[in-house]
Amino acid sequence: MKNRHEAPINFTLPQAYLDYKQEVIDFARRAFGDDDVIARDAAGTFNREAWKTCADFGIQALAAPAAYGGQREEIDVFRSVVAMEGLGYACHDTGLVLGLNAQMWAVQVTISLFGTEAQKAKYLPRLVRGEIIGCHALTEAESGSDVFTLQTTAERVAGGYRLNGGKRLVTLAPVADLAVVFANTAPERGKWGITAFLVDRDTPGYTASPNRKKMGLRTAPFGEITFEDCFVPEENRIGKEGSGFSICNHSLEYDRCCILSGKLGTMQRQLEEAVTFARQRKQFGKSIGEFQSVSNRIADMRMRIEISRLLLYRLASLKLNGQPTMAESSMLKLYLSEAFVESSLDAIRIGGGNAYLTDFGTERDLRDAVGGVLYAGTSDIHRNIIAQFSGLA
Repeated sequence: MKNRHEAPINFTLPQAYLDYKQEVIDFARRAFGDDDVIARDAAGTFNREAWKTCADFGIQALAAPAAYGGQREEIDVFRSVVAMEGLGYACHDTGLVLGLNAQMWAVQVTISLFGTEAQKAKYLPRLVRGEIIGCHALTEAESGSDVFTLQTTAERVAGGYRLNGGKRLVTLAPVADLAVVFANTAPERGKWGITAFLVDRDTPGYTASPNRKKMGLRTAPFGEITFEDCFVPEENRIGKEGSGFSICNHSLEYDRCCILSGKLGTMQRQLEEAVTFARQRKQFGKSIGEFQSVSNRIADMRMRIEISRLLLYRLASLKLNGQPTMAESSMLKLYLSEAFVESSLDAIRIGGGNAYLTDFGTERDLRDAVGGVLYAGTSDIHRNIIAQFSGLA
């Protein structure tokens, strides 16, 4: 009896995706090859010019429909993550890549999916062109992993809402011109009382903090936003009252899918640099790559990349086809963030003393990697989500 097989699964990316990824790599090498990211990291300086350069090339346009300045009629998540992988490979400014992803997937996608036509027309083209920067304001002092115990309130008043409260650990807050803000319009309803708003920086009662110093990702500004009797007109509400919980969960799936895609490219660069060093560095009369302890680390770095890429591409494919991905996005976020930390440690171990020095750039990758196990949901939270979707809930 003949064996009958289903059509094989094709694991090869479309050539158009690969070509665009190479275009992004070539762009980043041209645009940022002379960037002194080591000095800017030490000073904690955000590169606004680089942000605009990315917009001019079309990076931000990956996360918007063509009607509002995007590259495609509809957002192509798969093409986007491949492009951001290329950007992370060729651009050494990990903070810039993080900031771009934070705006694209938590701000632009939220407006694209849930905003009114007026909101899309007002904000998306300017975000895409790099004329304004947007941030996603969710976390509070007493609302971190338990994100929907928000204390920021939005009281309905004539013509709109009055916001009071504060947000913290907001990526891009010190430089953002626009914030997607989640506030409580009906505290007695719990998470179903959360509502989303678009708040402009120049709104009276809106105050952003200076950039906060931190362990890594120093070129991506982090800070707080406070609201004191901050009036937001009703036309700046996103969706209906109480829909903020659903809006946030939906946009976070995109965020968790895409925000670490650049790190996959960085891991590929780390591997290539580690292999080159291990072949050139001689000790005891032979290349250090001939020592099993070093070659094993190279193998582990390669395995992490391949597993991360499969998780990322599968998740992007699911999103592209409109399927729910709560568990899958948690698995990707958990694995890729922790893989980046482990590979960064391996890169330092292989590089030895030089890799520990700031001038060589390797130690910066490790500092930047640590943040990935915290933002967009901690590793512990994602393990809980995965367990729930595995049948424990």
